[in-house]
This record gives sequence, C-alpha cells and structure tokens, in this order.
Amino acid sequence: MNSREILKRAAEELRLAGVPDPEYDSAAMLAQAVGRPALALRLETEQGPTEAEEAEFRRMMARRLRREPLQYILGTAAFCGMELLTAPGVLIPRPETELLAEWAAERMAGRREPEILDLCCGTGCLGLSLLKMLPGARVALSDLSGEAVRLARKNRERLGADCEILQGDLFGPLAGRRFDCIVSNPPYIPSAACECLQEEVMREPRMALDGGKDGLDFYRRIAAEAPAHLKAGGAVLLETGFGEAEDTAGIMREGGAARTEIRSDLNGIARMVLAEYA
Repeated sequence: MNSREILKRAAEELRLAGVPDPEYDSAAMLAQAVGRPALALRLETEQGPTEAEEAEFRRMMARRLRREPLQYILGTAAFCGMELLTAPGVLIPRPETELLAEWAAERMAGRREPEILDLCCGTGCLGLSLLKMLPGARVALSDLSGEAVRLARKNRERLGADCEILQGDLFGPLAGRRFDCIVSNPPYIPSAACECLQEEVMREPRMALDGGKDGLDFYRRIAAEAPAHLKAGGAVLLETGFGEAEDTAGIMREGGAARTEIRSDLNGIARMVLAEYA
C-alpha cells in the first residue's frame, strides 16, 4: 500500500474516533515514522513505508486513537520558531501563548539585560522564547512540577540556552529576587470544568490546568506576591482563560498594579493581561 492510501485510511480511522484534525495528525505521524516530509507522503502514489516504518506508524496511531495528544506522541511541539520537547505530565505549549511571549518581548525591548521570570514554566516555552527574542536578557524559569523542571532543562540543553531553572511553589525558590518582567501562563480552568474538557486536554496534568473553584486562584496569589519580586517600573504579563481577563486585571489592580491592559488572541478573545507597577 502506498503512502497516500495509508494516510487516507488512517485519517478515516481517526475521524471515526473523534480526533479533531485527522488528516493533519495522520500525516504528521507517518512523516515522523518514515523521516520524510508530510506533503511528499500525501502525494506519494508509488512508494510506501517499509514494514518497520509502518509498524511504528501503527503504534503511533494506536495512541492517537486513544486520544493521546499528538504532541506527546511526536515528542515535540513548535513554539515561536523553536522545536520544544514535550512529554506526558507537562502542559503542551499552545500557539496563542506565543502572543504573550511577543507582548513581553515588546514590553522589554530597549532595556539593557532585562531580568525576566517565567513562572509556572512547563516546557520552558515562554522563558526560552524570550531569551531568543531578547539577546542579553537574563532569564529564570520556575515550576512546582518536577517533571516540568526536568523537561525544561532538556529543552534548555537542546537549544543551547543560558538560563536558570528552579523548582518550587510559585515564588518559593525566589526569595529576595527581583525582576523587570514576570511572565506566566498559570493554571486557570475552574475545577468543575476540568471534568469535562476535550479528551486530549484531560490527558494533560491536572495541576497545570486547575485554577481553583473560579479559575482565578493563581492570579490572586501572583497579585499578592509579585510586587515583592519586581524592580521599580516592573511588569507582570499573564495568560488567562476565556472570560477571565477583566477579573484578572481587577485582581492585579487590587494587588497594587498602577495600570493594567488587556489584549486579545487571534480570535478576538481577551486572553492576556499586563499589570504595570510604579
């Protein structure tokens, strides 16, 4: 069977299983199994994978049919032009979070050697991308999860990045430290909603998703603790859940922010909050 036929059948299997983007996923997995571009495989009507390559593809398909996230199966995810390692137990980077990284880079542009903290770093996507965007920046990454810290360190090594990675509960390992900018994509899904998420999302770690009863617990903690870890004129940039931006901005102002600003994602949904401090 040639590659085009294999992909057609695989996409139908995935579609019947409820997988959201079956054509893309089947092509991405076959491309990894055979080590050739997905587009070429879609057009391939003569050649097919070897027996070993097809067996590997079927193993990947079995995982995807169980609704395991594609990024966990492939072991990587794209973020701000980087290829980051991903693994079960660590939140998968999302394309919309790239906008938060770009806003933080915009906010820090022109500062000489800005000190930046990626709080709740997960794979390290925000901190590592800011290190790439802001040559000379000094970046620290922190997460409570041991799995996240280990993966962030692997991504640091993979990219040859020079940054500090710490483990602890929010600002716990950062006593006495102050930063020009704190950027974070914390858990923000209301606890009850965590029980009815898309199947793939429910395979991600609950501790990276659950933001408490109303989804705002971590914003309250950040608002209370961040001022002690900011330099004069510092800023906090946060990703928020659907419908949470206004409440989050209010929480940050109550915590001492002199000014807040809200930005929307590419779908026009308010999803990011900037809090500036005097």
